[in-house]
Amino acid sequence: MPKEYRVGVYVRSNNAVIRSLITPGVKIGTSAVLTVPGRKNGRPVDVPLVVFPHDTGRYLIASYGIVNWVRNLRAAGGHAELRRGRDTEKITAIELSDDEAGPILRVSLLAGPPGIPRPMVRIFRRFFVLPYLDVDMNSSDEDFVRTAPHHPVFRVEPMGQS
Repeated sequence: MPKEYRVGVYVRSNNAVIRSLITPGVKIGTSAVLTVPGRKNGRPVDVPLVVFPHDTGRYLIASYGIVNWVRNLRAAGGHAELRRGRDTEKITAIELSDDEAGPILRVSLLAGPPGIPRPMVRIFRRFFVLPYLDVDMNSSDEDFVRTAPHHPVFRVEPMGQS
């Protein structure tokens, strides 16, 4: 049984640091700041996320489950912005079916975030990702499809293309 993800002081401070680096343009792998309207008050919420490239697509992967950015993105109909420094891209994030999401989730877990050194990926995956998943590095494709409803995957499309 995976741990339930809780945003604590460490996560909030880490997100603030990462966001403060990405916003002025410091490149951290394929990370970007996702800006989406809050589902309760409509105010913009900024969350640093990895944009995972695979084949010809780009994906946002909810490794920690159905967290606030997922709920907000769903409430906004997938409409959001991705920012890296001065570059802002209006996007539509399209939630994949479980059958489509499972393989992307698996590849992202095995590969880790692009542009991040392999030893850091292994440590981060072991201590900060795997405890929240009910799959592991040796799980089958079917296991990843089965866990996909709990870890949504969104395909990123430029606004107006879906």
